[in-house]
Amino acid sequence: MDSKGPSPYATGAAVDFSRSMDEDSLVDGPLISTDALHSAIRREFQTIPTYCHSGLLSLLHVVYVVLSVCVAVLCVLEYGQVDQCAKIFGVIGGDSAIVFGKVCLWVLVLLFTGCAQHHHSRARKKGYLRFYREMQGLMHLPLTIHSTGNALLLVLLSAGLSQKVCTYMLLSILGVELLVALPCLVYYTVKVTQFNRVRAAPDVSQEEHSHNYSITSSPTETGFREGSNLEEVVEKQADLIEYLKQHNTLLSKRLLNLTAQH
Repeated sequence: MDSKGPSPYATGAAVDFSRSMDEDSLVDGPLISTDALHSAIRREFQTIPTYCHSGLLSLLHVVYVVLSVCVAVLCVLEYGQVDQCAKIFGVIGGDSAIVFGKVCLWVLVLLFTGCAQHHHSRARKKGYLRFYREMQGLMHLPLTIHSTGNALLLVLLSAGLSQKVCTYMLLSILGVELLVALPCLVYYTVKVTQFNRVRAAPDVSQEEHSHNYSITSSPTETGFREGSNLEEVVEKQADLIEYLKQHNTLLSKRLLNLTAQH
């Protein structure tokens, strides 16, 4: 008995004819290479300008401490010309001028911390999550150090010590504060400068590149593993999803522009 079943050639033809013209145009069109995408991302890299602010803040901190020592020795401890100090500071006094300068320096550190937080948050949204987490504690450390110095200064002023002892302790606090805060600012400046010089791709692109060209590459830290912090993993996933949404939007715009050009 001859049974007439569906021919495989007919089925294949039906499958071929079922494809839409849009799919044919997408498949037959030129594909964007990975290297081209990486080069486009590098061109759109935005540097973090806070290394200039941290360098300037470091210089101002050194100048403030040097001037404070000069004012304390010449005007407060009266090892210099007291009349000249009285003409410069008037009724304020040298010790009060040092305290006012300390407050102004703290305000500058506060403004620097807010500016750094703003620019690093922008880098975080662009996919540089690892660098953001690495610098998060460092960029807040100078403000913590200066705030601690202010607290010690308030305790010193309210202790009711003699003027000579109070001046020496004030200079000691300023010196220790400089020795601790200045290396933090210098290290922050170096790290941000290196980040701007490398102009690396976002973390996701680096992981994809390492998986494509390295067989023995280490696994990513996106998933949850034993011994890891669940809150940190969830936060990383949220940052990653936010970046991928923005990245997909950017790629869609590029595809539309390429389609309009062709």
